[in-house]
Amino acid sequence: MRKFLLLTAFAAVLTTACTKAYRACGDTSLPVFTAAHVRFLPDSLGSFTEADAEGIIHLANGRIILRKISLPDYRREIDVKLTVRVQSDGDRWDKSGSVFVIPEGDGINLLKVAKGEASWPAVDSTRYEKMVGTVPGENFLPTVELMRFMTPFGVGYYSERDTAAVSTRRPVYIDGWAPETFWETDITDLYPLLKGEAYVGVFIDTWTAEGYQASVDLDITESKNPHAPLPRRHVQPLVNTVYYFGQEYPDIFARKDLTVDFDLPRLASDATLKYIVTGHGGHDGGDEFTPQRNVLSFDGAVVKDFTPWRTDCASFRRFNPTSGVWAVQRKASYYGEHGTETKVIDEMIASSDLSRSNWCPGSQVEPFSMPLGELAAGAHRLTISIPGAQPINGDEMNHWLISSYLVWEE
Repeated sequence: MRKFLLLTAFAAVLTTACTKAYRACGDTSLPVFTAAHVRFLPDSLGSFTEADAEGIIHLANGRIILRKISLPDYRREIDVKLTVRVQSDGDRWDKSGSVFVIPEGDGINLLKVAKGEASWPAVDSTRYEKMVGTVPGENFLPTVELMRFMTPFGVGYYSERDTAAVSTRRPVYIDGWAPETFWETDITDLYPLLKGEAYVGVFIDTWTAEGYQASVDLDITESKNPHAPLPRRHVQPLVNTVYYFGQEYPDIFARKDLTVDFDLPRLASDATLKYIVTGHGGHDGGDEFTPQRNVLSFDGAVVKDFTPWRTDCASFRRFNPTSGVWAVQRKASYYGEHGTETKVIDEMIASSDLSRSNWCPGSQVEPFSMPLGELAAGAHRLTISIPGAQPINGDEMNHWLISSYLVWEE
């Protein structure tokens, strides 16, 4: 706690000390969360719980943690790295997760809604159905993700527990279960939302009292070149369907395209559209397990037409000690006493091995980038279409978690 307060105070001093053109601020290393609990505790944590002794605010019955940070106002070029570590504290399932930022300001945001100080803006139900808090509205911009991730099955808590359900499911090619998941990503483009004061949060879709432990670190490396100015970069949040607080499961794509209209205040140079997407619905044949085409159009022109799909999920096996496992018979060739021999074997396949809609249990989800070049000031439109998306049907919870934002320079 003392280390965090000292770093925060140091950053606050730098913010005022390095505002003159090209004056060095120095590198910054900020531990935002250290093994902080994200869990579901409706009996003790409400929609909003004041900051605890470690400065952590709890939202949504503990499924969201927030902490206020302060970063220098850099003027030289920088690189910003986000590091996230997650381990189970008893939750054995795979869950969607999100690290996000709420810039300080007067507008409506997730924190103010959770505190009861504001409400999500009303939306046009013919266009957005019940998607409050996901698209721009009056005095509101959607929450921006710094990283999307997926927790694996039980990593950490169950990694060292020699129960039959864990030890007998470990494949011979795994020498041991991993102690945690670890991801890094470059978020330099999102520094404009972080500089000065902002709230950084972690959401994990857990419904257990045990939940997870999450650690988040920010590291900023400043250029040593005094003649390398930081680009005057801007971030325009466009949409975010992650159900942080008060949102419903978004299956709107099964019925219609999603269109987002917005205005640019001035000419935008080197504009890039960022798009994060994962499909869900954990039943056989659901959107989680069936490839679905995504079509993105900007101002009426298709800028990306693709199928977000991961086929490498078996490579995350060591992070998934509590994944369900099935035996599948197949004919296998192997080296025996008389050379190459063949026999029928029972081969084990885990749920975590299965291919999915742009995610694996234990993976982070990288944004797709679409360069748009120069954009004129004024009105623009983003359209997202998932033609084969399936609706929610009883316990079949098909939905798509998508978030998108525009990065541009003056």
